[in-house]
Amino acid sequence: MTDLTRSVGRARQAVAVLASPTLRAAVVGDAELDDRTRTAIAAFDWLGDDGPDTPLLGRTAQDLQRLQAPAALLEFDRIARMPAPDDQRHPLSLRIVGLVFERLGATRPIPEPVLNAAIAMFAEDVAIVRRDAVDLGVLERTDDGAAYRYVGQDGSGGSA
Repeated sequence: MTDLTRSVGRARQAVAVLASPTLRAAVVGDAELDDRTRTAIAAFDWLGDDGPDTPLLGRTAQDLQRLQAPAALLEFDRIARMPAPDDQRHPLSLRIVGLVFERLGATRPIPEPVLNAAIAMFAEDVAIVRRDAVDLGVLERTDDGAAYRYVGQDGSGGSA
């Protein structure tokens, strides 16, 4: 897990604290904690016995600012393992293929080696992403089998 991924996780925790009166009372006040709240609070690496870890939260804020920069995508690792359940993997595969064709141009066929290289920037398992997109009707092979055409989720060839 990268530092940036941990920072995003920390930010999600902080938002959960602000959104939940129980967590907020546990972090800010001296509320009585039930087991569930105690377990949640124990997982916060930014909260110690003496309160919030200010330097760590400062670095987290800097990481979040990096996520607003134009190069934010470069901050994350590729997806090492696609989810096994179809209902989790399919939307991810479609999103990856949609992003690839947004960047490469959805109006022309893309040769398989170029498509594979573009998908590989997002996910390690190129074949499963490409196969999902074909099986779901978002990609189709050209007649000669050398390239793929983006059909889109509605079959119109539009952008994802």
